[in-house]
Amino acid sequence: MEKFFPTCLIVLDVCAAAAYVPTGNWKRVVYWLAAATLTTVVTW
Repeated sequence: MEKFFPTCLIVLDVCAAAAYVPTGNWKRVVYWLAAATLTTVVTW
C-alpha cells in the first residue's frame, strides 16, 4: 500500500507521454517518459 501513490504517478506519466505521441511532439514524450523512469528508479 505504501507504493500505491508513486505507482499511480508512474501510470499517469506514461499516459501523459502516450497523449503526445499522436501529435508528434517527441520532446514532451521523452520528458514524460523520463519523469516516469525517474519516479520508478526512486520508488522501486
